[in-house]
Amino acid sequence: FKTLDISHLLELKKDGYKLNMLLCYCIAAAAENIKEFKLLPQGENMIAYDKIGINVIVKNRHGSINACDVPFCNDVKEFQKQYLSLTHQVYETCSDHEIDDHMIIGTSSLIHYDIDGAVNMYSGIFNNPFIIWGKYQRKDNTANLKLSFQFHHVQMDGMEACEFLEELQRRISQLTM
Repeated sequence: FKTLDISHLLELKKDGYKLNMLLCYCIAAAAENIKEFKLLPQGENMIAYDKIGINVIVKNRHGSINACDVPFCNDVKEFQKQYLSLTHQVYETCSDHEIDDHMIIGTSSLIHYDIDGAVNMYSGIFNNPFIIWGKYQRKDNTANLKLSFQFHHVQMDGMEACEFLEELQRRISQLTM
């Protein structure tokens, strides 16, 4: 569990950027150079990936949900284009969009709920790192977002997880458009 200061992202949101897109970009950017994020435990093996992506849950036009994998690229404007295009496609088609050749980081944005965190048990099917958050809280001039980060212990240890969370805060604080 970690509380992040997302005040800078809310400033960027005022310029018309979607907060969820900005968070997803920062998550993938923070994970990109941590080698453990490109490893996926599968039974007795570890599958190594060259590329990373992020999974977004999309409420489709019928009101149910679908999964949408978005490939990461360092150019935030290009990432935004793909994010908007792919999430719109999933919204319209009511079908999942999956990428098989990327290591995918799962996310779940529960922005209508005030939660301190959530924990999912690994099923043996979905062993990807997973991040979940609720709505952010404002206090004075700061906007704080509590998130939960879970990972398979075969994939990484606590040190790598903490390094990721620190890098995530740096990416959020220093993101430029």
